Amino acid sequence: MRKILLIICAALLISGCGDKNIDDISYKKIYVVGLDAEYAPMGFRDESGEIVGFDIDLAKETARHMGVEFEFRPIEWSRKVDELNSGRIDIIWNGLDITAERKENILYSKPYMDNRQILLVKADSNLSIHSEYDLADKKVGTQSGSSSETYVEYNETLKNSLKEFRTYGSFKTAFRDLEMGTIDVLIVDEIAGRYHMSKVPNKFKALEVTIGSATSIGIGFRMTDIALRDEVQNAFNKMIKDGTAKKISEKWFQADLIKSSKMAR
Repeated sequence: MRKILLIICAALLISGCGDKNIDDISYKKIYVVGLDAEYAPMGFRDESGEIVGFDIDLAKETARHMGVEFEFRPIEWSRKVDELNSGRIDIIWNGLDITAERKENILYSKPYMDNRQILLVKADSNLSIHSEYDLADKKVGTQSGSSSETYVEYNETLKNSLKEFRTYGSFKTAFRDLEMGTIDVLIVDEIAGRYHMSKVPNKFKALEVTIGSATSIGIGFRMTDIALRDEVQNAFNKMIKDGTAKKISEKWFQADLIKSSKMAR
């Protein structure tokens, strides 16, 4: 038995398997990407139940450039940091706003898109809202775990002025409540909001009001996964240079919205 063990150990040393650097991303071939599967157009289920979207296409192409596989796993968006730190997912790629608070727990790529929070109301609404201060005495909703929720929660003056503040596990439910009149106003990412409006014409309208500061969107990783972040970043940069990222953006938005100048540095 001792001879057999010695032979096995020798074989491991020769092959180098015993000294494999766990920081080398090639050591792992499948990475799990967490997403809100109802967040169109970034990541959502189509009519056949398949997970599709703008970020899904970007992620799949990035994985191809890296020579690895990405598995997509729907998560509860408000628990995204817990899902990441528990190891259930390796990457958050789903219209993830970059905020100072999230930077304490999430390692980000460089930003690849801009985003802002806007207000949506029913198409026949006659509400006069020109700033966030006009939301006083209104029933307002947004997605749980979103940067909009954080902004309202930390702005006590704004929150206390509202008649009601509701948070939703998904924007799909939030849009339903807005249509039914359960809430008066929905705070939503402009990208997701305008995409949804295009799918249900004449039901909603966007107000020219921005809530909080404009933000940028990035890819999230565990704080310790610097090597993985860098490999994804390098692959994304190549996609910008060869025009792949631009083509994916034009497919979903009919325009190149990729922040190429910042991503390619």
